[in-house]
Amino acid sequence: MTLLRVFIPFALGYFLSYLLRVVNAVIAPDLVRDLGLSAADLGLLTSTNFLAFAAFQLPLGILLDRFGPRRTESVLLLFAAGGAYIFAVSGGLSGLMFGRALIGLGTSACLMAAFKAYVMWFPKERIPLINSFQMTAGGFGAITGTMPVEMTLQLTDWRGLFVVLGGLAALVSAVLYFVVPKRDTVETVPGTLAEQLAGVALIFSSPIFWRIAPLCVASQSTFLGIQSLWSGPWLTDVSGLGREAVAEVLSLIAVAMVGGFIGVGTIADWLGRFGVRTINVALVGMTAFAGIQLCLVLQLVEIALPLWMLFGFFGTTGILLYAVLPTGFPPEFAGRVITAMNVLTFGAAFASQWGIGAIINLWPESAGGGYDPAGYRVAFAVMLSIQLFGLLWYGLFRRDIRI
Repeated sequence: MTLLRVFIPFALGYFLSYLLRVVNAVIAPDLVRDLGLSAADLGLLTSTNFLAFAAFQLPLGILLDRFGPRRTESVLLLFAAGGAYIFAVSGGLSGLMFGRALIGLGTSACLMAAFKAYVMWFPKERIPLINSFQMTAGGFGAITGTMPVEMTLQLTDWRGLFVVLGGLAALVSAVLYFVVPKRDTVETVPGTLAEQLAGVALIFSSPIFWRIAPLCVASQSTFLGIQSLWSGPWLTDVSGLGREAVAEVLSLIAVAMVGGFIGVGTIADWLGRFGVRTINVALVGMTAFAGIQLCLVLQLVEIALPLWMLFGFFGTTGILLYAVLPTGFPPEFAGRVITAMNVLTFGAAFASQWGIGAIINLWPESAGGGYDPAGYRVAFAVMLSIQLFGLLWYGLFRRDIRI
């Protein structure tokens, strides 16, 4: 019963967080039509979520370690509820960006708070598997953000949709606060604010952090930036699919992502029993992820569906490093370690999502109002190059990493 009272509320929070993150991939045509957005505008608007998310990660780590995940996430989700309502009623780009930023702020704890809670409640050897189930909940949120959202848009518009999403955020906030059991003896970490900040400085000055972080950041920021927005326009402009077909493919990508979260975590857990380190499982998966992106750069549209499903599956492997990295630090640093990683990951996701749009914008729109496939080719190639650098960086220090 305690397991369910801890896992289900945090899983619901991440489900909602991912739904809010990816919904713009489906409603992008409506936003472009109603507001006249360019590719760069669309990328900037959607990626504002990531920018606010990243900006709050260091304060979030301190809040998680001082006040615990239950209280921290339940309060922040109220900001997400307000942001969804502002997004729903805004008539211009600036208002939409402000609402989107509040959503990013409000959902900034939905994954990290869960990771922190699981470190508190469950044995460390089970953390990779439990974390994978948490990520699976996010995958179900991504699935809900595809075909179900498209079906909902037959009943209301994107503004009505965001009113409903704001109400759900408020509901999940209440569930977290009142259902998750208190554990005051371990929920907070003693120490002054100065001592907490000194811990953050220690993390960012640690060699082990900088030997692992670039690889994780390069892979995860690419996955987040493309999967939560540019996968949909790519399917329209490069593969030539209609709106309903795009929603169907996006739902299959999300299903593959769920399979990746479950499968990768289970494989890492199983191989760990034979002495295979989780970090090596992640390395193999991220290498495969880079190979899949090469096929997307080449725009092999005849096999687009399997490529995008493989993209969804192997894009999840970088999250394994969130289970690995905290083991290189004292347990009381867990919240600050994972949020330090998130500062870089989501800051890079903001840059990648906006940057992809800016690169695509260098080519003129087609006669039908779509974006030039050449822009996608160059933008995706840039992201792939960054990941190859991350793999090379990790390779230089691989023998020195013992976690």
